[in-house]
Amino acid sequence: MTTGARPDGVRLQKVLAQAGVASRRAAEELIAAGRVSVDGKIVREMGRRIDPDTAVVHVDGSRIVLNEDVVHLALNKPRGILSTMHDDRGRQCVGDLVVERGIVDEHFTGAPRARLFHVGRLDAETEGLLLLTNDGELGHRLMHPSYEIEKTYLAEVMGQVARDLGRRLRDGVELDDGPVAVHSFKLVDSAPGRSLIELVIHEGRKHVVRRLLDEVGHPVQRLVRTAIGEVRLGDQRPGRFRPLTRAEVGGLYRSVDM
Repeated sequence: MTTGARPDGVRLQKVLAQAGVASRRAAEELIAAGRVSVDGKIVREMGRRIDPDTAVVHVDGSRIVLNEDVVHLALNKPRGILSTMHDDRGRQCVGDLVVERGIVDEHFTGAPRARLFHVGRLDAETEGLLLLTNDGELGHRLMHPSYEIEKTYLAEVMGQVARDLGRRLRDGVELDDGPVAVHSFKLVDSAPGRSLIELVIHEGRKHVVRRLLDEVGHPVQRLVRTAIGEVRLGDQRPGRFRPLTRAEVGGLYRSVDM
């Protein structure tokens, strides 16, 4: 007696259920409604099988991460911590926090978390949101200037800002390595000798926010990155990591056309 060959792949509704998108029954309803695409094409057939390791699946336009080995984390980087996974001079860095929190061991062994890297950098004196992932393509695209990913900063600066500062920053300011402009500007608070401002910028050049504000006569006393795209720092405590939500991950992939 012969038996048929085992079908390749896993049923799409099962994959969606395992990814936590919905129950299997609800996943079937999503498929029937044409809200699920695989490799860029809408799928409505219930028997469709896919390879979770290679298929690119979207639900309502948001990328669904199917590979459990893919990690996306948000860190509230404290002041004084270097944005690197290792420092030859023994200075405290992001890699030390990863080990301390048990995300990997001190030797960075054991895939996939051993391949974690930070997306972009914050200088040692700047605090706030730093993303870590082991998805190299996502990280590369998020850092590429062509995608113009918005970064939001809260800056405490010296002096009381003039009414036209927002316009000046939006129009652009010439720095040593070329002009830079902010996408938006807001005065949050003002007191004698200091101001608290929020600005959104697409640039990723080294120390660009500090250099920009210094150029317009308002040296930075404290700088915190509060958002990258749709990912918000919120009330996350300094030195703490958290996994990104499915919506946040989907938003990041969508912002870089993945």
